[in-house]
Amino acid sequence: MIRRNPSGHLPVIAESAYIDSTAIICGKVVIEEHVFVGPYAVIRADEVNAQGDMEPIRIGSHSNIQDGVVIHSKSGAAVTIGSYTSIAHRSIIHGPCIIGNRVFIGFNSVLFHCTVGDGCVVRHNVVIDGCNLPPGFAVGSTERLGPKTDLSALPKVCFSAAEFSEDVAQTNIDLIKGYKALHNEF
Repeated sequence: MIRRNPSGHLPVIAESAYIDSTAIICGKVVIEEHVFVGPYAVIRADEVNAQGDMEPIRIGSHSNIQDGVVIHSKSGAAVTIGSYTSIAHRSIIHGPCIIGNRVFIGFNSVLFHCTVGDGCVVRHNVVIDGCNLPPGFAVGSTERLGPKTDLSALPKVCFSAAEFSEDVAQTNIDLIKGYKALHNEF
């Protein structure tokens, strides 16, 4: 469902994107070329700041927002997700938040008030809250990163993790073609 927010903003969605019919895209949202938005995802830009305005939620080209993901923002803060980035099933991305290019965010992860640099791989059930993760780092499943986390203890992304991340992104790009071909059958 594509709908306006109370401020009157309507999502801007590239024609080449695929939005599942069960997804909800609301308000000041920009979805770029070849983005896949899976079943029951919610991308909602509807809260305003003290001045009554809001920044957009922007999903970069060739990225995928998988089943049950929720993307929202506090007080109109920006959420930016780069290109070729995967946000896996049931993750929560709550702005303010910046996620770079070619990033993988694993199942059930929660990100708030953070930056995740280009090429990072964040595994499953991770919480990143108030932390800026530099490019190219790997975060293991169930880790919690906050303002006092010693990031020097984190490993760099290995080849197999980067390859996995690229494979997930490409798989979802391929799904766009398949689902768009089926679109007229229902």
